Amino acid sequence: MFDFLQGYDVLGAFWTTVELTVLSAVGSLVWGTLLAAMRVSPVPLMRGFGTAYVNIVRNIPLTVIVIFTSLGLADIFGVTLGASDFKVQGFRLAVLGLSAYTAAFVCEAIRSGINTVPLGQAEAARAIGLNFSQTLRLIVLPQAFRAVIGPLANVLIALTKNTTVAAAIGVAEAAALMKTMIENEAQTVAIGAVFALGFVVLTLPTGLFLGWLAKRLAVKR
Repeated sequence: MFDFLQGYDVLGAFWTTVELTVLSAVGSLVWGTLLAAMRVSPVPLMRGFGTAYVNIVRNIPLTVIVIFTSLGLADIFGVTLGASDFKVQGFRLAVLGLSAYTAAFVCEAIRSGINTVPLGQAEAARAIGLNFSQTLRLIVLPQAFRAVIGPLANVLIALTKNTTVAAAIGVAEAAALMKTMIENEAQTVAIGAVFALGFVVLTLPTGLFLGWLAKRLAVKR
């Protein structure tokens, strides 16, 4: 029944998808948190940069961003991220593009969490001598993260599905293998069902776990 899978490294392709997702999630979380800090910063220049970045990147198709990291950064400016092998270079550039794009959505999710923290807590922090960065790091962000686990879970699930765009620059992840198999085999419906099931297996447990975690760690007001 599944003879059409022979000769194809389906598990390897999905493992590449998992690697893309995890590395891009970490990168977008770090960059998105910094962007959220900029957006609530008292420094006008930082607020302006954060706002401009989010509004511009969110309105550019992900495919354009990922292709730009390959054709623009690598081919024109020679940015290889320390990779000499073409496949490794494509993978790293895909992580960069996915992180840059997803960070805009992470930023807005975290900023919404920051807005849930009562203003009085920040004022109390300033009253005892904490500066902006200390207030944000020690008081505001810990509560904000607990408040936005659910929205961040949605961003992570979207990121998992968005990794399919990496196929556009030759990264051998699940979507790229599916395209190859459809071109070579006659089992189009079966191939689509297998890969659809694979993405469900990746995203559904993640959503359920993070949904449970969001309820467990919710800040009681």
